[in-house]
Amino acid sequence: MRSRNSSIHFCNWIRVTCSPTNGRVAILNLSSQKLVGSIPPSIGNLTSLTAINLGNNGFHGEVPEEIGRLPRLQNLTLNDNRFSGIAEELRSLSKLEVFVLANNNLTGKIPSWIGNFSSLEELSLSWNYLHGNIPLKIGQLSSLGFLQLSANFLSAFAGGVNNFTGSIPVSLSNASKLELLDMAENGLTGTIPGSFGNLQGLVRLNFEFNRLGSGKTGDLNFLSFLTNCSSLELLGLYVNRFGGELPDSIGNLSSQLQMLTLGSNLIHGKIPFGIGNLVNLTALGLENNNFSGTVPDDFGKLRNLQVLDLSDNNFSGTISSFLGNLTKLNTLFMANNKFEGSIPPSLGNCQHLKTLDLSRNNLKGTIPKEVKYFFPFNCFGPVLTIF
Repeated sequence: MRSRNSSIHFCNWIRVTCSPTNGRVAILNLSSQKLVGSIPPSIGNLTSLTAINLGNNGFHGEVPEEIGRLPRLQNLTLNDNRFSGIAEELRSLSKLEVFVLANNNLTGKIPSWIGNFSSLEELSLSWNYLHGNIPLKIGQLSSLGFLQLSANFLSAFAGGVNNFTGSIPVSLSNASKLELLDMAENGLTGTIPGSFGNLQGLVRLNFEFNRLGSGKTGDLNFLSFLTNCSSLELLGLYVNRFGGELPDSIGNLSSQLQMLTLGSNLIHGKIPFGIGNLVNLTALGLENNNFSGTVPDDFGKLRNLQVLDLSDNNFSGTISSFLGNLTKLNTLFMANNKFEGSIPPSLGNCQHLKTLDLSRNNLKGTIPKEVKYFFPFNCFGPVLTIF
């Protein structure tokens, strides 16, 4: 703060950027400066401001209505403070592209006028005390690429760790530039709309810990539409009620997919052979379902896999020697199935394994020396569970 004195022109102050055309303050970046108090109304005099970042400070009180008088403002970042209100006057910020108020003390409902910010690319209101429904107008924000509403007390629409019930709104598919959608840990029912295939820029889609699905055939048909989402890196479906068989279209999901969680559902049948096309997977969870049959040799193509959980199913046959191709594996769970035969020596190729659980199967024979080498029984490091 020593640079900010009358002997130095304010355009040369640290964290202050002026416009080269008119010499007025255009960007004010005061994040993480241990500032406290309230934002003064005089902020409204900086009419050339395009960006304000006051995040991670100790500001309190309401967001001043004078900020709504900044016609050029595109970025308003006020996260990690103690703000307690959203001024109605902010509705006039028609050029806003980034609106971040996460981790504050905001109460009340999300104002519907946020849906008028047609240029909005990022909206984050998570970790507040907001309640009620989310305005349907948010589904009309066609430029929106990041939506974060988690950890509030919202009762309908989208965002993780809330109290959402009912079905997933189809209108969300209108936000065609959406990249992240996290609705985990709610009470959602029904299924994922096939129209989500229109979200071709989607990177993360998380619906873990809900009540989606009916436990019947056809629950996972939406996967064929998600094959249009060529940038998808995470698909979280853990702990739901999805039933039926895993469709062949699983192998046509994005080749960029890194994490796929299907554990704790009601899925049965064999694993489609094409799953080996997902060559960038680092974590695959299929545990606690009713999968049967053998583990396809196609798994040997998943050479980037670090975590594989096949436990608590009805898999049978021998343990595929192709698992030895997964040399980046650090965790392999195959417990509580019907695997038989012996442990393939090729697992010794997985030199990064820290945890290997093959218990509660029908395995026989001795532990191959290639595997035993990485799991000495007199150490407290890697864990090998056979029985």
